[in-house]
Amino acid sequence: MFLGECIIKNIVLGSWMDEGSYLRDNWNRLDGFIVATSILDMALADINIPGLKVIKLLRTLRPLRVISKNKGMRLIVFSLFDSIGPLGNVVMVVICAWGMFAIFAINIYAGKMFYCDVGTYQYGTKYECNKQGGSWSRYD
Repeated sequence: MFLGECIIKNIVLGSWMDEGSYLRDNWNRLDGFIVATSILDMALADINIPGLKVIKLLRTLRPLRVISKNKGMRLIVFSLFDSIGPLGNVVMVVICAWGMFAIFAINIYAGKMFYCDVGTYQYGTKYECNKQGGSWSRYD
């Protein structure tokens, strides 16, 4: 049925030459891609090649056909795509905050996870410990 729909739309709208043709609309491109991969999947169903399993995974795109037909769902998808830019700004702010806390934690905990086996609390750095002939070890 989907193949018939694609063929009829190609005949009525034209393939790609005119302004309102079938392949000029992104939703129709998605529909055509889904139909083409479904046909390819059915044609290669009896062949058991591991690389062709990717084509079977493209079956998960079939529900996207519902989005292309439903205007409310289309609005939701477009809204999600429009929100990607502002979400990028929020992600950058969060990464900066995490970076500040990471630098703070490194400064607070620098060398605190290790000890010197010679005079455990006397030497606080690896350099001082090695200078006294000790071994700089990590706490269990």
